[in-house]
Amino acid sequence: MTNSKTLIIASIVTALLPGIAIAQDKIQGYLLDSRGAVVKNNYGQCWRTGYWTPAMAIAECDSDLVKKVEAPAPKLAAVTPPPVLAPAPAPAPQKLAPQKVSFSADALFAFDKSTLKPEGMLELDGLVKDLNGVSYDAIHVTGHTDRIGSTKYNQKLSEQRANAVRDYLVSKDIAANRITVEGKGELQPTTKPGDCTGPKSKKLITCLQPDRRVDIEVSGTK
Repeated sequence: MTNSKTLIIASIVTALLPGIAIAQDKIQGYLLDSRGAVVKNNYGQCWRTGYWTPAMAIAECDSDLVKKVEAPAPKLAAVTPPPVLAPAPAPAPQKLAPQKVSFSADALFAFDKSTLKPEGMLELDGLVKDLNGVSYDAIHVTGHTDRIGSTKYNQKLSEQRANAVRDYLVSKDIAANRITVEGKGELQPTTKPGDCTGPKSKKLITCLQPDRRVDIEVSGTK
């Protein structure tokens, strides 16, 4: 009886050998049937070949021996943030050369007076219009007289005329805190010594007319 069973098993194995040989090319460590499936016993265990080694382990049969190689996490490309550009420095304020406007005192005032004439106001209105259209820091008003009369009198008259111009500009909405005034009297004449000679007369007054003036100097930044 034992011999018969041995012969039957041998016959079965012999019949399976061609398929096993073919399958062994695919999975060298396990016994395969003719369909290429791993042969298992009644306990679900795979039949190993005689030359099986742990390196031949497959997950179906020896999952505990198979190294699970986890795929590395994809490397994210480094994102380079755009460079932060520093704001361009604001250009430094450029100091403007003072702009001077000279008004004839005879156009602004009657001779030997410090009250503005209507014609004088019109002259200053043109300046006010120009000032309202530009940026400025300071306005300096300087009054000048001719040499007729005493030095003390001429000094006072030049100051009165400068103040009269300042007051008019302020009345036209020019900021008072930006205006300074000064009187130079007869100290800075425009005429040269010897240009106008003789005693006080209409001719002498006319000759000295350039000396009687009000200078307005405007300065600022651009």
